[in-house]
Amino acid sequence: MENGAQVGVLLVAPETLHEANEERPNNGGIELAAESGIIIPQGSTWAEGARMAEVAQMLRELGYKGPLCCEKELERSAKLGAASQHFTALCAWLVSELKVVSSMVENISPTEGPEDAETFQLEMSGVVNELHCPYTALTTGDVTCRLTNLDNCLQLLVFLSTELQAARIISNRKVPVIGSEKGNTEAIQELKWVGATLGIQEYLLGVPVAEYMRILQNKIAEITAALPDSSWSSPLLKTELQPSQWEKLADLHCQLLGEYECRMRMLVTRFDVTVQSFYWSERAKELGAAMKEVFWPLRQSLKTESDINMAHLLAAREEDSRILHTCSAVFRQNTQSSINKVLMTGNVPDRGGRPNEIEPPMPTWTKRKEGGGGQQWWGKRNKRRKK
Repeated sequence: MENGAQVGVLLVAPETLHEANEERPNNGGIELAAESGIIIPQGSTWAEGARMAEVAQMLRELGYKGPLCCEKELERSAKLGAASQHFTALCAWLVSELKVVSSMVENISPTEGPEDAETFQLEMSGVVNELHCPYTALTTGDVTCRLTNLDNCLQLLVFLSTELQAARIISNRKVPVIGSEKGNTEAIQELKWVGATLGIQEYLLGVPVAEYMRILQNKIAEITAALPDSSWSSPLLKTELQPSQWEKLADLHCQLLGEYECRMRMLVTRFDVTVQSFYWSERAKELGAAMKEVFWPLRQSLKTESDINMAHLLAAREEDSRILHTCSAVFRQNTQSSINKVLMTGNVPDRGGRPNEIEPPMPTWTKRKEGGGGQQWWGKRNKRRKK
């Protein structure tokens, strides 16, 4: 960067934060930008009256409610730097808030007295390095002398505060994925089921996902190598789908689940009504308890929700796509039962449910009356012709 240029950081409330201004010529002091923020230039002399007020206001907007919200206390603690317990406690609070909304690893703890100042500065050095701090005053020179003057301490507070602002904005702008929490739970459950099927021990579930997937691949390769080629077929889905295709497939899956639940709920309701009709007889009143004891365990196994998910699609093989006609003789050998051979005699009444398809009954025919009905008609007709 050429001499006479400086980089500014715009300090505003989190809901109004926007990009910092571009490079600007050095005008020797702090520049006010917008109504709700200030530009704190790097390497310049700050205006004494404005900087404390703006930094204190920024801390309050971030949710800090400690003693350093007061400008005088903030200036007094910043002058002491790492030797001030209030200053180190404020830095520890900013870092803890950063860890909540980011993947930050380093951590610091507040001091209990001036004797812990060097330890605190060593910990803070790790924090600014992890955050890639651009301010050389906080990253170069003797570590134990960086936080011993007012300018460096305020610059550290500004840096941590703006990092926290940006991290909160990025965290809030993440678009929530519909059912993401459920999807993660299902994925973890699927991995547990795969591990249980392969005989993987429980303690391995605590390893990282990449390591756990490697263990699964090795175990599956070991099992499939011992099987003959004729014992398993190729997967049904051989192509790699794009993210947009997976989204369409998930949408189709949700529609099919809704259709299945609607149909299954209708069948189960009809089944319940049919079973309840058997309780109307006198004999059923005596054996009602025995009937419920036999029927209820079977009824509980009928669920209206489907357990089929995307993992079943990935696990489907080519043999699962065979379509068999339910009326074929080969298929009926395995599905027929004695109840299919019961022949109902007599007229089976219509179950109803289709009033628009029911035709009105044919009117009954009566014998014609003998008499002059026809003669009168022809007589009238002849008279009309004569006219």
